Amino acid sequence: MNTPFWGPDFDSLASTDPEIADVVLGELDRLRGGIQLIASENLASPAVLAALGSTLSNKYAEGYPGRRYYGGCEQVDVAEEIAIARAKELFGAEHANVQPHSGASANLAAYAAFCAPGDVVLAMDLKQGGHLTHGSRVNFSGRWFSPVGYGVRQDTELIDYDRVRDLALEHRPRMIIAGATAYPRLIDFAAFRAIADEVGAILMVDAAHFIGLVAGRVIPSPVPFADIVTFTTHKVLRGPRGGMIVCRAEHAKAVDKAVFPFSQGGPLMHSVAAKAVALKEAATPEYRDYAAQVVANAAALAMGLAAEGMRVVSGGTDTHLALLDVRPLNVTGAEAEGRCDAVTITLNKNAIPFDPAPPAVASGIRIGTPSVTTQGMAEAEMAEVARLIGRAVREPDDAGEITASVRRLTAANPAYGRD
Repeated sequence: MNTPFWGPDFDSLASTDPEIADVVLGELDRLRGGIQLIASENLASPAVLAALGSTLSNKYAEGYPGRRYYGGCEQVDVAEEIAIARAKELFGAEHANVQPHSGASANLAAYAAFCAPGDVVLAMDLKQGGHLTHGSRVNFSGRWFSPVGYGVRQDTELIDYDRVRDLALEHRPRMIIAGATAYPRLIDFAAFRAIADEVGAILMVDAAHFIGLVAGRVIPSPVPFADIVTFTTHKVLRGPRGGMIVCRAEHAKAVDKAVFPFSQGGPLMHSVAAKAVALKEAATPEYRDYAAQVVANAAALAMGLAAEGMRVVSGGTDTHLALLDVRPLNVTGAEAEGRCDAVTITLNKNAIPFDPAPPAVASGIRIGTPSVTTQGMAEAEMAEVARLIGRAVREPDDAGEITASVRRLTAANPAYGRD
């Protein structure tokens, strides 16, 4: 069963540890048997997975290429240098650091590079689409720094840039963060740059969710406007789980020191190599076509769910994700998630702006189209997916019939093909 994405030898895993081998096979069955609509997930390519399962996993390489604290780094130096060069070229950046283990690690490094404990940071409120690392009280960002949250207008559900400016003038933040995890619209990076310049703040863009669309040239890039851009590599970008940073050359030394030695030790060199593979894939015309289809699919799916009676937050989407208010169907976000899960459609409950329900219940769901687009689905399939979600939410007693329809759809568009 040595299919390409298993790595060097799946048979060895199966004979050594059949329990874990069963988990790996079970996850493949889950992916193939259901519809994956988690906005922050994707299906990494066989080439990316091969790099992740390679001998590069063995190497300690604290430091940076040419400046390591261990010997024997000749090959991993090449891998990291390739990844850095590809990141700089793909995003038009002056400097890149490819070592962060995750998006949260990249964000921690950004804080460390520019802020001191207690500094004011202005970022999108978690309740209105922000991220834990943008100032949540349960996270380092809210415990070590002084967060001020901005949000969206209640009438349009779009970022209130006038309010962002007012808050910046009032609180004089050391750093302003643009970016979100549940905001489906384009962000005006020029407006954020102007506000940051007016108050003398660093502008950080957390592009974790949409950087793959930037790579695919289907939405504007934050790189020309931001002092520093952090992102993950495993969402639309379709790489390994990990993080990355690009920044202006003047900040290179501070950023590199904030990653190592301040917040991390040895980089995960197999992941660095896999990031390089993903960056090469993202530089192709085929990837640009893919990114455009991701956006088209998200718009089609949002429109289809509106036809099923859900309210599309902000009236639509410009990106890979959409946020739906499910209260018109007399269910909570948690109930909608559970009913979809019962028919093997995977999505997540999500708070909507000004949500009266607690986060564990929520009034909305969040959907994303990176994975289904990787599987080859397009607008016609999105219309069918929307109908299946609508039925699952409204008619939970029909779960068996709906699951059969899901199976037919995924059989025609399987994850990782078939053996």
